[in-house]
Amino acid sequence: MKTSLLPKLVAEFVGSLFLLAAVVGSGIMAHSLAAGNDALALLGNTVATGAILAVLITVLAPLSGAHFNPAVTFVFLLRREISLTLALTYILLQVVGGILGAWLAHMMFEQEILQFSTQSRGGFAQALSEFIAAFGLVATILGGLRAKPEWIGALVGLYISAAYWFTASTSFANPAVTIARCLTDTFSGIAPINVPAFLIAQMLGATVAFLAFFLLDKGRRANG
Repeated sequence: MKTSLLPKLVAEFVGSLFLLAAVVGSGIMAHSLAAGNDALALLGNTVATGAILAVLITVLAPLSGAHFNPAVTFVFLLRREISLTLALTYILLQVVGGILGAWLAHMMFEQEILQFSTQSRGGFAQALSEFIAAFGLVATILGGLRAKPEWIGALVGLYISAAYWFTASTSFANPAVTIARCLTDTFSGIAPINVPAFLIAQMLGATVAFLAFFLLDKGRRANG
């Protein structure tokens, strides 16, 4: 392994692990403190998720690009900014890191490590929400890179925080996150049976966002 490759791989793994530890852990904490108030629990989960995304992206982007998301990695593969081999390696590390992050949260809160969610998130509205969530996330990243690349961490954190509340699915927007969250029967979980629809919707949303920016950039070049 080339020495320049190792920091990239470590960054994707560690970032994905901490992201899921924060998502699942804050969900457990928020639910336990909210005394049955789901809106308050969701608010706590939202703040922690948006904050950790801003921190992780800002700190780790110089190493790996801070994808932490197979849909994002796929978009950069389509843009020919990452090789197929590295993209597949990123995706594997994102999924494994995410699962270990969920298990780490279970350990921190003294829960059984191996769980399967019973939280139903099925139906067209949920899938549509994930399409919109992923489309918006990729649009935020691509638009942010064009306008203010140094703000990407804050922009993504703010977008996901907002999308927690304006999407019916609470904006997973990430296949690795979705897979890991089916392995936690806590506030942030998703039943395994609902995972395939989420994954398809997320990848479609990300792809449409890529195509939209491809056409916009092509139009700008033609007019310029």
